[in-house]
Amino acid sequence: MGLSACDGRADGVSAPRISFVTMGCAKNEVDSAAMARALSGAGYAVVEDVEGADVIVINTCSFIQAATEESLEAIFEAARLPRVAAGDAAIVVAGCMPARYGDDLADELEEARAFVPCSKEDDIVAVVEAIVGPVPAAAGETATSAGAPAELARPAFSYVKISDGCDRFCSYCTIPHIRGRYHSFPYEDIRAAVAREVAQGAREIVLIAQDAGRWGQDLPGGRDLAWLVDALAGAFPDTWLRVMYVQPEGVTDALLAVMAARENVCSYLDIPLQHVSEPLLRAMNRPGSAEKFAAAIEHIRALVPDITLRTTLIAGFPGETEGEFEALCDFVAEAPFDYVGVFPYSREEGTAAYDLPDQLDEDEKAERAQILRDVADTACAARVAARIGRSYRVLVEGAEEDGQLYGRAQCQAPEVDGVTFIEAGEIGSFVDVVITDTLLYEMEGE
Repeated sequence: MGLSACDGRADGVSAPRISFVTMGCAKNEVDSAAMARALSGAGYAVVEDVEGADVIVINTCSFIQAATEESLEAIFEAARLPRVAAGDAAIVVAGCMPARYGDDLADELEEARAFVPCSKEDDIVAVVEAIVGPVPAAAGETATSAGAPAELARPAFSYVKISDGCDRFCSYCTIPHIRGRYHSFPYEDIRAAVAREVAQGAREIVLIAQDAGRWGQDLPGGRDLAWLVDALAGAFPDTWLRVMYVQPEGVTDALLAVMAARENVCSYLDIPLQHVSEPLLRAMNRPGSAEKFAAAIEHIRALVPDITLRTTLIAGFPGETEGEFEALCDFVAEAPFDYVGVFPYSREEGTAAYDLPDQLDEDEKAERAQILRDVADTACAARVAARIGRSYRVLVEGAEEDGQLYGRAQCQAPEVDGVTFIEAGEIGSFVDVVITDTLLYEMEGE
């Protein structure tokens, strides 16, 4: 029996309250915000207070086993809340877990009232209505108009997806099975999303996708990522634009030319390499080699000398020899990147790599990942320290509890690259500072 529309609400006519818990990456944050806008538009009250909500939507991540476990813990934690335990509130599990596990999840996870896979998130209003009923006519004035969960609100930046899905089928990756085949979003939709976020106060827009470099290839008109970024930069000249997750072959000279020419386009690229061993890359179903990557990085820096480069690497992939791991460490030690994310290989059921021979044990993978992180920290910290004495424009984002202001320069992507501590500025504004000190990835400016 579903919850009534007035369960838990003293006046009997208040809009049902919906709260979101979002796990995983920024793409999930965008999806949660879209579901929240749909619910808000239907009259439901999107609230931050999870304990007081009538429906808790948990947008899960299931990219790797660790993410799945974190999502499960979030579900179990919500199930222990008094109103949920008493049957006065319901849990909806959305996102990657229902997409990956399908009916098996529904059979095993009795804590949830409903399941909404990635492909069905447009149906969230109907799902919620089936649980708590439609919004009472008299409740329209009480519903929030915020359009996004409070926990997703960003004072200075917002994520905008430019595509979904992936066609690469890297042997270790579950994304194509979770998100489906690659499809670009039309320019008009992307521009409208950027305009909405800018109108709500975003000073930086982060364009994200599973494979951003492929944008436009499946659309008519011959447009590509370089065209998209240039068009948006011209349409929103007072807003920073940042592109995340461009595969090596997606880094074109045209895209680099836009970064060099447009001051509001961040000279920043996140280029996931995963490894530098050509045999391992072939086993991953990925192109490249140490030599090819080194040449590409040299070319990129020649066209955009001040560009900031980030990458992600996998340690302990099946068959990785000690020599191949040492070569990976040596490559990173040469500091071709400003930031490096390191992950131990996660053996995921349903992927081609799951059945590969010469699987390394968990302790060995964890040890190699930590060694590689240490190498990366040493190399990258030196690159960050080299910024001392240089001038940077900083987007002021907030203040610590002691009042210390902080923000980010274009060389710092949100949530992953540290922040710049500054002496003065208004939140949401840009200030020019000179870097006076660094600590690993953090910077200080005055």
